This record gives sequence, C-alpha cells and structure tokens, in this order.
Amino acid sequence: MDATDPLYAQVAAHYRQAITAGTMPPGSRMPSVRTLMGLHRVSLSTALQACRLLESQGLLQARQRAGYFVRPPRPTRLARAAEPRQTQADPARFVGVHERISEILTRGIAARPEVNLSGACAHPSLYPTRALALHGQRLLRRRPEILGTQPDPQGLLGLRQALSRLALNAQIQLDPSQLVITHGCTEALSVALRAVTRPGDAVAVESPTYYGLLQLLESLGLRALEIPTSPHTGLSVEALEAAAAQEPRLKAVVVVPNLQNPLGAVMPDAAKQALLASCEARDLALIEDDTYALLCDTPQRAIKSWDTTGRVIFCSSLHKTLAPGMRVGWIAAGRWQPRVEILKYAQSRPNEMLGQAILAEFLAGGQIERHLRALRAKLATQREQMAEALSDELPTGTRLSMPPGGPSLWVELPEGLSSLALFDAALEKGVRLGPGLMYSNSDRFDNFIRINAGNPMDEAQRRAIATLGALCASMLRR
Repeated sequence: MDATDPLYAQVAAHYRQAITAGTMPPGSRMPSVRTLMGLHRVSLSTALQACRLLESQGLLQARQRAGYFVRPPRPTRLARAAEPRQTQADPARFVGVHERISEILTRGIAARPEVNLSGACAHPSLYPTRALALHGQRLLRRRPEILGTQPDPQGLLGLRQALSRLALNAQIQLDPSQLVITHGCTEALSVALRAVTRPGDAVAVESPTYYGLLQLLESLGLRALEIPTSPHTGLSVEALEAAAAQEPRLKAVVVVPNLQNPLGAVMPDAAKQALLASCEARDLALIEDDTYALLCDTPQRAIKSWDTTGRVIFCSSLHKTLAPGMRVGWIAAGRWQPRVEILKYAQSRPNEMLGQAILAEFLAGGQIERHLRALRAKLATQREQMAEALSDELPTGTRLSMPPGGPSLWVELPEGLSSLALFDAALEKGVRLGPGLMYSNSDRFDNFIRINAGNPMDEAQRRAIATLGALCASMLRR
C-alpha cells in the first residue's frame, strides 16, 4: 500500500493483497460497505469506490442485496497444459533458426495487421508515460547540461542505486558498484555470454525458449543445448545434469526462472536452488534472465539471492515493467564483473544519460510499487479475458494453463494444426500471432502459439480470436 495513492485505492490494495495471497479465497464475502467505513475510517463514497475498483479488476463480484464476494476464476473448457513429452535434452548444435525467425518477423511487420497478438508487452496506456515525460521535462529545465555530459561507463549512479533497492524485491543484496546499465536485457545477455564462452561452446537453454536468445547464440557462434522445460515448474534440472555429463563443451546455462518466456512457468524455490547447486558442481556459469519477475502476481525469489560465490550473472530490464520505449537494462555479473564492464564498453559504450536520469528520479520517488500493483492487476484481468475468448473460439483439444503473471499465454493447438500455417492464414485476415516454430531449433513446437494478453480486450481482439478459431476449424476439416 502506497500512502500517495488515493484513499480508496489504499483500501482496495489491502484487500487485493489478501485475495492474491489466498487469505480471502474465492467465494468469501467482502466486508460490507458500512464495515469498511468503520474499519478504515473512510466515507461511504470511499468504501464504495474501493469495492468498485476491485470489481473492475475482476477480483470481486456484486450480488444483489448480498454485497460483494471474491470472484472465482471462470472455468474454461481448455485442458491444463501438458508436461513436455521430451524427457531428454537435444544434442547441442549450432543454432540455425535465425533465417526462419527473421523471415517470420519480417512478414509479420510488413503485413501491418489490424490486430497484433504477438509480442510480450503491455499496452502503452498501462505504463506511466505521462509521469516519465514530466520527469524528463523537469530534468531538462533544471539540468540542461545533462545532454552534454559524458556518461558514466557503468551507468548513472542514481539509477544503479535505485535498481539495487528494486532488487530487494527478489531478495537480492547488490551494491550499486556491482551493476552495469545496458541497452535492454538483450545486451546484458549478450555481454554475459561473451564473458563466459567462446565460439563453438555449448550453452544450455530452456526448450522452448525466447527466439531472441536463439538469434543471439547464433550470432556468437555458440551451440544450443535445449533442455526440456515444464509449463508449470520450468527447466528440468535432472535433464540438464544428464545432458551436461555428455557435453564437454557446455559452459553456461541461460534460464528465466520467473515467468519463463514463452511458457510463463515459475520454478519452485527448491528447483532454483538445485539448479544453482548443479552449476556449482559442474563449474557452469548460470545466467539468470529476470525480465518478467516483477510482473508475477506474488513476489518471487531470484536464483541470484542464493548465490554466495558469484556464480550467477543476473540480467534484467525495465522494458516490460516500466518503459518499453527506453530500452534500459542492467547486469550484475558476479565474478565476471570486470570482464563484463570491458565488453560492454567495447560493444556499445555507455547508455545515454537523460533516459537514465528520468528513470532514476521516477524510481527514487517511490512510484514504482503503485504502478506495478496496477499493472499486475490489469494484466491478470486481461489474461483471464483472453483465456475465456480462446476457450470460446478454439477447437476441442486445445490446451492452456494460466501463468501466475505477465502478458503472455502459451497455447497448445490440437494435433495436426501447424502454427506456421495458421500464422500465414491469420496474416491474410489481418491478425498476427507468435508461431511456436520460433521458439526452438526443432519443429517440436509447431502446434503451439504464443498469444499476447497485454492489450485491453476489445471487439477487434474478440473478432481476431474468432478468426483464429474459424481458421483452425477449417484446417482441421482439411
């Protein structure tokens, strides 16, 4: 709860936390409006606004003459996502998907679709763009010399201090001197990989994994060792250990333990600790991509929080959580920190100062927690609405599990449906999606699609999902 929030929002935040934590389970009754007035010493109007805010966020439902009740999630007919059929890692091989990924991306952009269901970001209206713009205007009036100031190679100290405080959410203790500001998380991953590998080495990745990581591995001349990954519990540590015993050139593991992209899985804490112990035992660098963790509905620990030897290279960004247009990331490289600082400077030089100063002031002002609470609540509602639409329109045999946060849904289509064929057919109808073929070297995920629920549900999106359903039905008939 943030004391700068309106009073009704503070009351709503108190009960939202109780609902999210399970203290108030689905079906339980919300205190009456008069009870809220007495408990929180607020007016009738404030108590009503708090209840209506929770109702608009999909957490409460009003029953005539009975009051408000915690809303149960609407059941869908879609089966829960299955565990991976693959139980062993693929042999490590040079990545060869860059051309395929580039072709899909190029075609999607060139088509200028009416509805874009690909991507993994929220709608611009869900980010504090106005507040950031005001910070920028004030900064330029107060410190116009910032545009002519040579940037600090590690990044603006004020921003690094703010990010160190933000890392406490993941139970990580970082000194600002341990951070380097990067151009998004992608550059953080790039310098991390360059610091711990040489061309020809193997890197273990989740399967499926973010296609941008596959492109990055290919550009660095590295081989990908794809490890089976559950849509519910993340990377299989057992499969990794078995594969590592057979791969002498394995040097690093790249993992997204919290809201894995594209699956949305969260690794249990015991699995995170087991992964770190396995990397310690085999002397592997563990590169942790924390891009989505702040979007989890409940706080999650980072693997870095258990790291006592500098084994974990922690990479993150504000791209998905605060400011997609600013491309600001950071890296805490542990024992590889000196090399990462040199590589970052050689690769792209320091980030520009104005954007860093804007973000530093925003974070220092304590506005981030209020923004994140609102963003998480909105994304939770949009995920549920998207899941309902998919359940209504997609054919029997489709599977889906709701991730505990973030903007993305990973959807398994019935056997026989090709995501690439659906991508092509949907583009012709003005709809773009993320075909599963982009997320692996193999064709194993051709009957999967990634859907973005980051945009508010409207009639255009509903029509787009109906279009996908009709196309799937047509393809199955053929």
